[in-house]
Amino acid sequence: MNIVALETATETVGVAVRTEGGVQAEFTLTGRRRHVETLVPALEHLLAQVDLAPGDLHVVAVDLGPGLFTGLRVGVSTAKGLAQSLGIGVIGFSSLDILTWAVAQSGHRGRVLAAVDARRGEVFATVRDVGQPDAPDPEILPPGLFAPDELAQVLTDLGGTPVLAVGDGAQRYADVLGQVPGVTCVMDAFGHPPPSAQLAMALAEGVTPVAPHLIVPTYMRDADARSNFAQITPR
Repeated sequence: MNIVALETATETVGVAVRTEGGVQAEFTLTGRRRHVETLVPALEHLLAQVDLAPGDLHVVAVDLGPGLFTGLRVGVSTAKGLAQSLGIGVIGFSSLDILTWAVAQSGHRGRVLAAVDARRGEVFATVRDVGQPDAPDPEILPPGLFAPDELAQVLTDLGGTPVLAVGDGAQRYADVLGQVPGVTCVMDAFGHPPPSAQLAMALAEGVTPVAPHLIVPTYMRDADARSNFAQITPR
C-alpha cells in the first residue's frame, strides 16, 4: 500500500510516506508549535519527493494522542479531510504506543516508560514490557495522566527493575524520573513519536483502516481553555 503517516501530538510536526515499492521518506520539524503552517506543505513536499499524488494513497495513519490539543486537532482533522476527499480509510495510533513500538523496533528488550509532555506540570505516560514473549502482563502501568513526582513514585514501586524512559515528557522531567533507581532517561533520541513507526504499525497483522468519521483525538483531560474557564466561573 501507499501509506502516509501524520505526527502532530508533540511540538514535532512529522510526515512519513511509504510506497508500494517500499520507498520510504520522512520529514520532521521540532519546535515553535507550527503545526498549522507546516503539516500540509510538508505532506505535499514529501509526496512529490517519492513521485506520489494524493490520489495514489491507499490509507492515512495519524497519531491520535494524547498530546498537545492544538497539534492533535490539526493532525486528526488533516487526516480525516484527506481520507474523506480520497475515499480511503484512516488508522489511528496512540502517541504512547508509537513511542513504545519505536523503542522495541530499535532492538530494546525490557520495560519502557513512554511519556509525552502534557504541559501544566504533568505527563501522559505508560509502562510496558517489550520484547518479552513470556511476560505475564506486558502492560505494567496503564496509560494515564501523572505529575512527575507521582510517576516517580510509581516507578520506585517497581523495585529497581530497569526501565528505559523515552518521549519529551521523560526528557523534560529527567531530573525527577532519572533519580529513580533503575530508570534511564533517553535524552538524545525518541523525543517524539516517529511518524515512520506508524508506517510499520499500519502494516502489522490485524490492523484495519476505518472510516474517517470514526477517528477522534485522545485528549485524556480537558482543554486548557475549558479548565481555565471552570476555575474562574462562579459556583
